[in-house]
Amino acid sequence: MKPFQIASLFLMATGIFSCSPSVKENLYTPTSTIAITETDTPDSILLKAAHVVPTDNQYEALKNEFIAFIHFGPNTFTRMEWGNGMEDPKIFNLQQLDTDQWCAAMKAAGMKMVILTAKHHDGFVLWQSRYTTHGIMSSPFLNGKGDIMKDLSASCKKYGLKLGVYLSPADLFQIESKTGLYGNLSPITKRTIPRPVEGRPFANTTSFEFEVDDYNEYFLNQLFELLTEYGPIDEVWFDGAHPKTKGGQQYNYLAWKKLIHTLAPKAVIFGKQDIRWCGNESGNTRNTEWNVMPYDTDPALMNNFADLTDDSLGHPEQLYKAKFLHYQQAETNTSIREGWFYRDDTEQKVRSADDVFDMYERSVGGNSTFLLNIPPNRDGKFSPEDVAVLEEVGKRITATYSSNLLQNADAPAGLLDKQDNTYYLVKDTSAAIEIKTPQPLTINRFVIQEAVKSHGERVTSHTLEAWINNEWKEIAAATNIGYKRILRFPEITTDRFRLRITGTRYLPAITEVAAHYYKTRPPQLSFSRTKEGLLSILPVQKIFNWKPHGENYGGNINSGIKIYYTTDGSAPSDKSALYTSPFEFKGGQIKAVAFANNEMGTISSDQIGISPVNWKTIEATAAQIQIDLGETYTLSGFAYLPPNHTKNGLLQKGEIFTSTDAKNWQPAGVFEFGNIVNDPSKRSYKFASPKQSRYIKLTVKQTSGNPAPLKAAYFDFLQ
Repeated sequence: MKPFQIASLFLMATGIFSCSPSVKENLYTPTSTIAITETDTPDSILLKAAHVVPTDNQYEALKNEFIAFIHFGPNTFTRMEWGNGMEDPKIFNLQQLDTDQWCAAMKAAGMKMVILTAKHHDGFVLWQSRYTTHGIMSSPFLNGKGDIMKDLSASCKKYGLKLGVYLSPADLFQIESKTGLYGNLSPITKRTIPRPVEGRPFANTTSFEFEVDDYNEYFLNQLFELLTEYGPIDEVWFDGAHPKTKGGQQYNYLAWKKLIHTLAPKAVIFGKQDIRWCGNESGNTRNTEWNVMPYDTDPALMNNFADLTDDSLGHPEQLYKAKFLHYQQAETNTSIREGWFYRDDTEQKVRSADDVFDMYERSVGGNSTFLLNIPPNRDGKFSPEDVAVLEEVGKRITATYSSNLLQNADAPAGLLDKQDNTYYLVKDTSAAIEIKTPQPLTINRFVIQEAVKSHGERVTSHTLEAWINNEWKEIAAATNIGYKRILRFPEITTDRFRLRITGTRYLPAITEVAAHYYKTRPPQLSFSRTKEGLLSILPVQKIFNWKPHGENYGGNINSGIKIYYTTDGSAPSDKSALYTSPFEFKGGQIKAVAFANNEMGTISSDQIGISPVNWKTIEATAAQIQIDLGETYTLSGFAYLPPNHTKNGLLQKGEIFTSTDAKNWQPAGVFEFGNIVNDPSKRSYKFASPKQSRYIKLTVKQTSGNPAPLKAAYFDFLQ
């Protein structure tokens, strides 16, 4: 069939399929990689993209949805993110280990798999390898007899979790050691994998012949150990980071892949053709996450895969330039703590349950897998705060998503049977999919899944409507669907829903729809003002100073909340002014409260200083700041908010002066802000008596990290 004929068939199918049974569900054989030919047109390329499907292994990985990362090693004890490879193994002074506690917490969170950093970039191994002494066998833990992979494997079996392994291609020990194998310029020769080691035979008698150099042989031997001695491995994770290279070392990934596919036939490979990095480590997600990626070379033959970090991936303009279309799903990864490795329980902040739950909904509900790192502490356990967050997130996931509120609804066949091999084929996209429930439902979440295993990703846009006040109203809209789309919206009550597919690449197949209810909680509120004098009132965001994602997670998960405020000192209620957007505020007391489903939250209040619109900085040195406020005010004190991205330069001690002419200065007080490093919250100082002032002079006596220059998020001068 010629391309133009296929395009014509597509146009016909979307309009008249319901009365034309000859139109095919699939125009091409669905497969994970489809080649583009010189005769393909933009229309036929999009049709081919609609037939790219995940492999069986990829589909099982998609169904994991929420998985765990474990970063553990010498960095846990040195408090470093990246080691240098030359750490004494005795630094790993682990006295106890409780992998059961890890798995119990991960299971409670709703996670399906855990991936252990068996070897990070420093080259230190967490299992009893035959091929190095730089690892747990040379540490004090259990007198060198410990094996974290073995313990974790046993715990995974106990708690019903899948197990994955992270093995860093980068290896600083093998680079820095005098006898190291990385980049040693060894010849490429035929090697037998695994290399026999006297007294340490393998139970698995499989062997391979590869033409590789010394380091690739070393790497393959270690892969063989990990994939044959610790039970089934469901994911092999290859990091693309390289703190240092040497000798032009190349990795023979095609050899690694052959070994993995033979020894772990159900495993997906991260960082290569199976699973790609989402492009950031912050937990940020794209609004449209396609898993059909364009390639110039057949991915099955590629040795190296570049990180795909663009804001837009898999869109038509990119597909048109491809020579191959390939299914490659995304993993959205981040850490529950500030950093990949544990440092401490005081300064290293932990994400809130709101933040993690929002990431879960954005990633799993945005056609990707959510990979959350939880680093064990130096006692070999997850810290209590981390466990509390995991347990709370798990409770919310279960309470929200464990049952489909549409289960007794009247809907097209294939949508509510919980079977991923049945589906409803949208034969006519001009007609909506209607769902009727026996009784009205109150919901604020709607889940849609395409039959990607058999039909690929086809929907490009869709809307959800509800019958409210005797008319159809749009309550949510989004772009693609793919494996799963979670729509979030303010709660509505109705017994009729309508899903409209407003854009497609070919005939979509919907395998499941579900309605859910998330109990919104009226959040605590915070106030912030721009230098232009505009005041914002938003849910409190917990301080987390590592790879910010920029999401208002409190607002995301609590859609539909209403915020009311007062500026006259009275207590706000649902009869007060409704906050809709930032507004000009010249200063004074502000009070606000959030309502969610008629439930009133806690009242928040703050004293906001004079508007900064007309301020001018006269002097700003490490020791002193002078500011012209633009006009004369009667001031009662000042406030200081430290920045949340640093521990140095925070104002601890100082003296403040006021003036009406910038010549005659009157002392207004000596102040001290205690414990500001551990508690970088807004601090206020009240003058002993009101001061007439247009000019402010603040003399710095002490900052944290002294003599670090003063840093501030903002100053506020109070009337």
